[in-house]
Amino acid sequence: MGRERRALGQDGRVTPVLPAAELVAAVRAAGGGAGALVGLAVGVHGTVGLCVGEVRLASADGAAAVAAIEREVGPRWVIWSGATASALLASGIRVHRAWDLLAVHRILFGGWRADPVRIWCRLHGLDHERGPVLGQLDLLGGSVDDDGDPSLPTRRDGFLRPEWVAGAWATHPAAAAEWAATALAAALAQQQRLGELSVAGDVLALARAESTAELLCAELAHDGLPVDVPTAEAIMAASVGPRPRHEAEAAAGRAARDAAVLAHLVVPTGIDLRSPTDVKAMLRRVGIDVPDTRAWRLEAMRDQHPVVDALLTWRKAERIATTFGYGWLDANVGHDGRLRGEWSGSDGAAGRMTAQAGLHNLPAELRPAVRAEPGHVFVRADLGQIEPRVLAAVSRDTAFIRAAQEDDLYAPVATRLGVDRPAAKIAVLAAMYGQTSGTAGQALRGMETAYPVAMKYLSDAATVGMEGRELRTYGGRLIRMYDIENAGDYRSAAAARGRYARNALVQGAAAELFKVWAVTVRARGADLGARIVLCLHDELLVHCPEANGAAVAQLLVDCLHEASTRWQQGAGVRFVADVSIVQSWADAKA
Repeated sequence: MGRERRALGQDGRVTPVLPAAELVAAVRAAGGGAGALVGLAVGVHGTVGLCVGEVRLASADGAAAVAAIEREVGPRWVIWSGATASALLASGIRVHRAWDLLAVHRILFGGWRADPVRIWCRLHGLDHERGPVLGQLDLLGGSVDDDGDPSLPTRRDGFLRPEWVAGAWATHPAAAAEWAATALAAALAQQQRLGELSVAGDVLALARAESTAELLCAELAHDGLPVDVPTAEAIMAASVGPRPRHEAEAAAGRAARDAAVLAHLVVPTGIDLRSPTDVKAMLRRVGIDVPDTRAWRLEAMRDQHPVVDALLTWRKAERIATTFGYGWLDANVGHDGRLRGEWSGSDGAAGRMTAQAGLHNLPAELRPAVRAEPGHVFVRADLGQIEPRVLAAVSRDTAFIRAAQEDDLYAPVATRLGVDRPAAKIAVLAAMYGQTSGTAGQALRGMETAYPVAMKYLSDAATVGMEGRELRTYGGRLIRMYDIENAGDYRSAAAARGRYARNALVQGAAAELFKVWAVTVRARGADLGARIVLCLHDELLVHCPEANGAAVAQLLVDCLHEASTRWQQGAGVRFVADVSIVQSWADAKA
């Protein structure tokens, strides 16, 4: 085989070390094909290890090898986490399919914390806290010790070797292939566990979608969100003043912002606007007594005294100055005008995507700075009433499904309940969030009569939550129930846990559908130059060439139909999205 070399492990296993051109044929010969599981371990200095079935392969032409196999074979790469996808992106390689062990671990076992040790231990009935810690052993040196062959990733007691977990395999072709084989073994064990679950949805499809969502997360972090820095700086200057040259100027700016609020007081001294206690005391001075100073509460009191409006204006400016100001811009926006932060495919509770660097809580005031690059546009799509529609799909309530056929789900609900639309919306939200008092409670009783199947689905979830038992979403993700410790009123605490359970069941399923939609757009949009640059709750922001804007807008609608049809497995719920083509994120309809 031309330049073929062979790496020999201490167990005598021979691993062919092949150039990229020959590795494609070797993968095919071993049984690899489109969508087939192929273990992948990307090392350093070009080292890459593969495992197809029982066959270990390696190459010193890592980037070229993976790119050639991706292009000509198209397997489903088995990786420990999105860190592998990030390493490939750094070499200019984007893969289409993955089986992400970390993502699937979170489906099987719930929570957010996951790493190779936890993944391996849970699959093999081992206590990860009793596992070995990193020592000084040489990965490939020495003879067989009391814990077995050190050239293999597992010890005699079944635990992963800490040296391997720490990456000591990364420079050795044979070791990289063994690490890829270990990943493949874990994937097969996960598939078996998933197959043993009894859930309404397609849990294997969920695992594939969640794994692909981790690829998307790596790409979001790598590509970044386009930001026009001069526009951002102009917005900041209008809100908090020009960029301070030193701390004295920054302090003067803070004092000036404070003074604009305190000027409305007869005695403007002794008040720290950054202290909630002081702010409550300040409001009492002007005759406003509130239990807290949350923005939504103060918004309703703007007309009671000028200090309230000034305080709310101050808060927006203070947020820009302290959290989303010049320092934030310098730290997170690169020279290419892209805002970058780390992404995760699951928050560990309901499974929503999360992001750092302010990508998920960017102030509305800064949205005009999120601008498409020259010759490009944003296509923004926002799912409409996704959680009520998801409830209809997962509960299989035929009456609620009929309501979900309409553009506005709340309109037929209002007709059925004999109330106006605002009351119908309160009724649906009360059902999902477990509100039982006041107007929400009255509306909730109407829902129980009109949509008994959907309501039983939610009440059953609440009962499980109150009892502290675990749940699984429609797709199969485990939702852990937290313990109630030292609660003065156990019944109230249990009721709160029940409300958490009923909402997590719907929100978790909605998160699953959203990610199926996102990864479908990712796959179908590649030929149009469409790249997802932001996933925000139920909203996608796609960056594409201006000439392709209309085609991408239609693609988002088509992908939603494709994804929802596949995900809901015949429930017949109609999912809708508001789609717009804009130059700036601020131009999109809120």
